[in-house]
Amino acid sequence: MAKRGLKIIVVGAGKVGDTLVNRLAEEGHDIVIIDKNLERLTELANLCDCMGIIGNGASHEVLEEAGVASADLFIAVTESDELNLLCCTIAKQFNKKLATIARVRNPDYGKEIPYLRSKLSLEMIINPEYEAAVEAARILFLPAAILINSFAHGTAEIVKIKIPEGNVLDGKTVAYLGSNYTNDLLIVGVERGDDVTIPNGSFELSAGDIISFVATRKVCHTFLKSIGFNTKSVRSTIIIGGGKSAYYLADQLIKTGIDVKIIEKDAQRCDELSELLPKATIINGDGINEALLEESGIRDVDSVVALTGIDEENIMLALFARQISKGIKSVTKINKISFTDVINRLDLGSVIYPKQITAEAIITYARARQATIGSNIEVMYHLFDERAEAIEFKVMEESNVTGKKLKDLKLKPHTLVSFINKSGRIIIPTGNDSIEVGDTVMIVTKNKGFTALTDILR
Repeated sequence: MAKRGLKIIVVGAGKVGDTLVNRLAEEGHDIVIIDKNLERLTELANLCDCMGIIGNGASHEVLEEAGVASADLFIAVTESDELNLLCCTIAKQFNKKLATIARVRNPDYGKEIPYLRSKLSLEMIINPEYEAAVEAARILFLPAAILINSFAHGTAEIVKIKIPEGNVLDGKTVAYLGSNYTNDLLIVGVERGDDVTIPNGSFELSAGDIISFVATRKVCHTFLKSIGFNTKSVRSTIIIGGGKSAYYLADQLIKTGIDVKIIEKDAQRCDELSELLPKATIINGDGINEALLEESGIRDVDSVVALTGIDEENIMLALFARQISKGIKSVTKINKISFTDVINRLDLGSVIYPKQITAEAIITYARARQATIGSNIEVMYHLFDERAEAIEFKVMEESNVTGKKLKDLKLKPHTLVSFINKSGRIIIPTGNDSIEVGDTVMIVTKNKGFTALTDILR
C-alpha cells in the first residue's frame, strides 16, 4: 500500500528552500511554497510541480491561502531568523496539530534553542551553519576520513576513506578484513568510478576505491591505525572566511586545544571575532591572496577549511592548499554549486554542503511522521551522492522483522542490516543475530523511501 505524502508548507525559496523543496517533492509530498520573490518562486514551483504563493509567510491571509489549517508540516527557511520564528508561531495558531520547523542561524539564539522550542512549540530548530561546523570538526578530529556520519547518539559512525596506492587493503577481499583485522566493522559501500556497490564477502578491494564502513569510534580508530592511516586529530588549522560557520567551528576546535587562525576581509567582523574568540588568531585580509596565505603560515598548518561565501573561492583555496602541501587536510564548504560529479573529480579533500545537511534533518523528520508500523526513524543520511540511504530505526513494537534470525529474513535487494544497538552496545550483526523491541537498527539500502523497518522485507 502506498504511503500518503504529507501536506507541507515551505516559507522561503532561497538556497536551502530550493534544495528542501526538491528533495521533499522527490519523497512524494504535497508542497506549497511561499516567497516574496516572484521570479524565484515561479521557477521553483514549476520545477517541482507544486503550488507557489507570492507573499509574506507571516501573513494571516497568505497562510490561509496556502491551506495551513489542513497542513501536516510547516517549515520556515527565510534569511531572517526572527521571521522564521514568527511564521511558525502564527501558523501554529491556525492549526494546533501542525508540526513546525524553523531555521535559526544567529549564535545569539544558540543557548536559547531549548527555551524557544518549548515556548513556541517547535518540533525542530535547525542551524545549517552550526551543523556544517560540527561535520567539519568531526573530520578534523579524524583527518584520515573523507566524511563521517554519526549514529546511535554518537556511539557508531559511518566513516568514508579512500584506499591509497600500496595500502594493505589493495587486492584484499571484504572477508579477508574480518579474518585478519576485525569483525567489529562492516563495509557498507564501495565507490569505484561511477559505480556504487554494497559488497559481499567475496568483493575484492582496489587502490582508489572509496569505502564506507560502520564501526564504533574506538574500533574505527584501531582499524584505521592497523591499515596505516593517521588517526591523530589535526593540531592547527587556518579557516578562510569568518562567517557563522567559522565561529562555530573555531569555538569547537579551540576547546580541544587546536591552534586556530581565521582570515576574514571585513575589518568589523574581525573585531567581533577577536572578542568572541580571544584564543584564535584573527587576520584581516583577503583569503584568496596567495601572499597573505603564505604569510599566515599555510605551509605550516595541518589543515585548511574554506568557508567563504563564494563556492568558487572555496574550491580554488582547497586546490591551492593541497598543491603546496601534500599532507594537508582540506575541508571545503559548497553552498550553491550543484555539479556534484565535477566536484567529486576534483582533489578537494572533504566537502560539506550546509543546505543538504538541513534538508537531510528535515526529510528525516518528515519520514518519521509517515512511519506507522512499529518503528520510528531516528537518523537518516543520503550516501554516495544520494544513490543510497543509511537509516537508523528505533524498534517500538513487534513486527515481521523482530524476534527472527537475520538469515531467515527475506530482505529486499541491495539492503544491509549494518548494526544493531542494544542498550548502547553496538553489534555488527551476523546471520544468527536478531532484532528485538527496544533496539535501534541501522539499515543501508539503495532502495528509496523506507519509512518503517518492515520496509526492508521483500
